[in-house]
Amino acid sequence: QVPLVESGGGLVQAGGSLRLSCAASGRALSSYAKGWFRQAPGKEREFVAAVSWTGLNTYYADSVKGRVTISRDNAKDTVYLQMNSLKPEDTAVYYCAASLSLDRIQRGSATYWGQGTQVTVSS
Repeated sequence: QVPLVESGGGLVQAGGSLRLSCAASGRALSSYAKGWFRQAPGKEREFVAAVSWTGLNTYYADSVKGRVTISRDNAKDTVYLQMNSLKPEDTAVYYCAASLSLDRIQRGSATYWGQGTQVTVSS
């Protein structure tokens, strides 16, 4: 069973918005730090954003800072990624991840991963 299930991806025009969701499945991960990563075709997976398990601390890649907001609802064991002012270069498969260590997520590592959701931004 996949421990994290992403949803909310799709096709959007440049300048548009999308909200991705990632819900824990089969295990409780509300006390874990959570993060979002993305991987574009032919490129390595890259860090997008991370949030501490309390939700009080957030971190963003420079490429998305100011356009993206990560948040979480521990009662629903769900993490969100609100993406605004989307650009064609944001096109990628977006993955959520969970780890007891926020540092690990910021370094690109995690204990649990989702299967990803496709985001396509047309110009």
